[in-house]
Amino acid sequence: MKLSDKLKYLREVEGSLRGLGRAMTQQELVRAIAAEMDSPLSQSYLSQIESGTRPHLTNTTRLVLAKFFKVHPGYLVEDPEGYHAELLSDIRTQEEKLDLWLIAGSDRFRKDPELCRALRAIAMYPDSRRTLLLLESILETPVLMDRLLEILRPLEQAAHTPADANPVKRRTTRHSVK
Repeated sequence: MKLSDKLKYLREVEGSLRGLGRAMTQQELVRAIAAEMDSPLSQSYLSQIESGTRPHLTNTTRLVLAKFFKVHPGYLVEDPEGYHAELLSDIRTQEEKLDLWLIAGSDRFRKDPELCRALRAIAMYPDSRRTLLLLESILETPVLMDRLLEILRPLEQAAHTPADANPVKRRTTRHSVK
């Protein structure tokens, strides 16, 4: 995993642990480090690391970040391609890649808070792969999807569906209920 991805992931986890329901921003992280660690770190330096412009940390910065995030300093280096600290199955490795992809994708949809929150919720769920496979099954059964939306979010569904509207034609599959 790249150092930039690790820092983004740690900001995500820290934001969740602090009850923000989202990743800490770089500025929030810089402020928290200054307040809790008495070690200033600039937002521009952090931005350079996360963007990949600066691929390595100074030893001092590595130690400060490791102490703040409560991780081993060795974690805050870029891993060689294909490296894993413990034995992982291919599915688990894919799961981590999927979670990082979902978190990165949620950042792209910050202007749509519901979608951003949904992507992060899937990424933070212990079995995000299975969650997406379940979503696929639901989508293959349009009647089920409509019914679930009706039950789980009745007011939202009513606002999006006029009473006299014709149902939207959906692709049918072998799982579709007719």
